[in-house]
Amino acid sequence: MKVFFRRIHLYLGLASGLLILVVCFTGGILVFEKELEQAWHPERYFVTPATTPRLSLAQLTDAVKAAKPKGKISGFKVYSDPTRTVEVNLAGNDKGGPQGGPSGKPSQPEQRAENRGAEARGPQRGGPDRAEARGPMGGGAGAGGKKGGPGGPGGKGRNVGPRLFVNPYTGAVIDEINPRETFFHFMEEIHRGLVAGRTGKLIMGINSIVFLFILGTGIVLWWPTARKALTQRLKVKWGSGWKRLNHDFHIVLGFYTSIFLLIMALTGVGMSFDWVGNTINTLTHSPRQRPEPPTSTVPTTGGATFGADAALQAAQRQIPAAESYSVQVPKEPTGSIQVGMLRPDALTERATDDVYFDQYSGQVLRQTTYGQQPVGQRIRGLFKPVHTGAIFGWPTKVLAFVIVVLGFTFPITGTILWWNRTRKAKKKPRKLVAA
Repeated sequence: MKVFFRRIHLYLGLASGLLILVVCFTGGILVFEKELEQAWHPERYFVTPATTPRLSLAQLTDAVKAAKPKGKISGFKVYSDPTRTVEVNLAGNDKGGPQGGPSGKPSQPEQRAENRGAEARGPQRGGPDRAEARGPMGGGAGAGGKKGGPGGPGGKGRNVGPRLFVNPYTGAVIDEINPRETFFHFMEEIHRGLVAGRTGKLIMGINSIVFLFILGTGIVLWWPTARKALTQRLKVKWGSGWKRLNHDFHIVLGFYTSIFLLIMALTGVGMSFDWVGNTINTLTHSPRQRPEPPTSTVPTTGGATFGADAALQAAQRQIPAAESYSVQVPKEPTGSIQVGMLRPDALTERATDDVYFDQYSGQVLRQTTYGQQPVGQRIRGLFKPVHTGAIFGWPTKVLAFVIVVLGFTFPITGTILWWNRTRKAKKKPRKLVAA
């Protein structure tokens, strides 16, 4: 029976080895995207706190309009940390590309932003906001396709405009980035779909399934039948020849990392195909579609409106210690103002408490805590942080990075193992003929 599993393991490994190398390489880079972005561009994310109070969102709006006369603000990201800039998202243009800078030319790209998702909340926890699908393993598509669940290979994303970083004390526009034309965005596009559109995303999704079979057959082949063999398969025999070391690196380290790679591959599959999210929704009796945002009642006579500042202040009264507040302004006269509040102890970066306000009266139209969200939605929301290792911060990120580095070596050590055995098998018949 092990001969059968060995052949499956071999053929699948040889067929998908190159894709596994690509996925692990790009995934390793993406694990620390937020940290690298902030280290490379600290002036973009941090300012020196002033003795004067922060400017209101209305004042920041005026400053942004002065720098971007044709820009239309779609949302703000305000951090409780006094050293953080305010991030202002602009709506994309009708053609789907980013809007130009003040001179009419495209702005300089420096950061990847969310280009998929049913709800636009901006960057989370102080770093670049990513699509739902990306991480060390698997090539999933983003969350929130047309059905509102994890987007499949063909899910369409929303139009993303530029993002501005504004000093909250002076109103100065510090930097502007094009979310779609950055190094990390390119890495993610490779990771998710080989920069090959729908076909590439489908290939990477299937590759995640294939990788599950490789890991499963690998565990079967590793499983020892005697205690002596168990000892040999749990330890690397240091000081041996390179062939034995290559063997141990593949067998021993493969066993120790298998459970983590299985989790990464499973979440990769979950983010790649709609049917996974639909199945989870069915099993948990959760709705397949997110509820539509509530609408505001347009007054028959003119009057004052309930602006973004009032919505932000109301949210701050509800959760004063929130790490950040994402304020989404309405696009239509009947739209509502949404504020997403991220608690400091939130399990994931998208585990926000959301409140919707009538843009005219300020009435609370809907309020939902993270715990009140459908179970299926919360489970799907865990795919990305588990997939990338961000679920528990630095410890799990470091673990994820180590795992994908080792995962990168397995197609190489496995190919060397196969090559050595093939050469050895060819030499035996020659010796028999010579005898």
